[in-house]
Amino acid sequence: MERRKHPYIFASLAGGLWMLLMVGFAFAQEGAAPGGGEPPKVEAPAPAPGAPAAEAKKEDPGAAPAQFTQGLLEQIGGAKVAADTMWTLIAGMLVFFMNLGFASVESGLCRAKNTATILAKNFVVFAASSIAFLVLGWGLMFGDGNPFFGTEGLWFVGGADNSPAMGDAYKGAYSSINWTGVPLWTKFFFQLVFAGTAATIVSGAVAERVKFGAFYIFSFLMVGLIYPITGHWIWGGGWAAKLGMFDFAGSTVVHSVGGWAALAGAIALGPRIGKYSKDGKVQPIPGHSLTSATLGVFVLWFGWFGFNPGSTMAADAAAIGRIAVATNTAAAAAAISASVTAWLLLGKPDLSMILNGALAGLVAITAPCAFVSIPSSLIIGLIAGVLVVLAVLFFDKIKVDDPVGAISVHLVCGVFGTLAVGLFAQAEFTPNTTGDGLFFGGGAGLFMAQLAGIIGVAIFVFVISMIFWKILAATVGIRVSAEEEMEGLDIGEHGNVAYPDFVSASARGLAIPGGAVGSMTGAPAGVRAQELSKGTV
Repeated sequence: MERRKHPYIFASLAGGLWMLLMVGFAFAQEGAAPGGGEPPKVEAPAPAPGAPAAEAKKEDPGAAPAQFTQGLLEQIGGAKVAADTMWTLIAGMLVFFMNLGFASVESGLCRAKNTATILAKNFVVFAASSIAFLVLGWGLMFGDGNPFFGTEGLWFVGGADNSPAMGDAYKGAYSSINWTGVPLWTKFFFQLVFAGTAATIVSGAVAERVKFGAFYIFSFLMVGLIYPITGHWIWGGGWAAKLGMFDFAGSTVVHSVGGWAALAGAIALGPRIGKYSKDGKVQPIPGHSLTSATLGVFVLWFGWFGFNPGSTMAADAAAIGRIAVATNTAAAAAAISASVTAWLLLGKPDLSMILNGALAGLVAITAPCAFVSIPSSLIIGLIAGVLVVLAVLFFDKIKVDDPVGAISVHLVCGVFGTLAVGLFAQAEFTPNTTGDGLFFGGGAGLFMAQLAGIIGVAIFVFVISMIFWKILAATVGIRVSAEEEMEGLDIGEHGNVAYPDFVSASARGLAIPGGAVGSMTGAPAGVRAQELSKGTV
């Protein structure tokens, strides 16, 4: 009987829906004017008998058009400041959201036993960056000073400032960033999230063997000293800016600076146990979740629409859409070229290579995104996708262990993207800035300025970072013990795990045959850990 009721129920519902549609249509017809024209006009009431006739209002043909008053100008200016401020803050929030992407990518491309410590690193790095940049970093980077670092308004963003005044109207300690008409704390917030990004890059390259405390300290040093000094050179009116170097959104200022510091850290730490065999052969160490890594790259791709277009720091309707399309085009092209390159060189279109390909395109287009055409952004992306695959293979060949490919993505493609400004820039997009690049008849001057800035940043960041890593190694230590590395940093560094319900193979008695363990009981603990990692027992 229940089944027989179903047709009647559906018929009743259909009938009711039809009636509602008809009634709505009828009301619509009644409300509309005949022929679809204007609604009927309401007649004005006739004047009362004996009332004087109203004089028709006459327009004065000689009347002058409305003039802009000071009050009207201030209202328009206030609206512009409000729009620019809102856009800059929203873009900064998108960049902040990229921290989730970095955490997801790094944890996904590393082993499950290190997930908690990786998430902790990616969380505290922004906290450390926030304090370091507030206390000193902002002043060193944007404070007026000499060609190498700021000297005014150093501490706690405490310098004189009359933002949002711009250009010659600006009176304060941070004149290098007076080109944007937003309040001081909006400027600070937007630049802060970029500083945090540079520090986060280091985390991926030192993953699975760095001590949490050492990374914590290095993050403060990175954002308090290294990043703002090189940032002053390029964005703070320093020597590289005076030389004519341009980096719109940070291929060098953010990405290659983070990449050079990451390279120094990876070298100082050495490779993970079991990454390279005794004969030098690369032994892949797969990550535990390509799902997490893929979601992370989607988050980063999304956040980059704040990173690059937001670097206008103004609601510039003509620029932000073009920059967003250039950004997306480069990412898409790089993902495709990386997949094809991996297919040709590795025999399979490795997903991790495709993901890093998209990131490579995003990093490469970051410097030139405002200065190049959309077709040029396509070419830049295609080249970056090939470069990142070759770079990953190269660093493995020279035994620099980078678990997530951060050096290949951010250092190599950051350098390429900065050079791309000197090759692909066109003066029509941002007049009175770069001029034309080498490929558009502008000569080699811009390219050489870009190259000089890259070399200067590379030497300073790598050397200072290595010094800091060595000091940390001699004091607090930078690498966990072999036993802790084998067990997983989650337990040794944090006393908890990300996946408490997981059961390791060794706990089930599958990975270590009893005889093999007995044969190693006399070996030193470090040797046992290394042999276990190689699968010898």
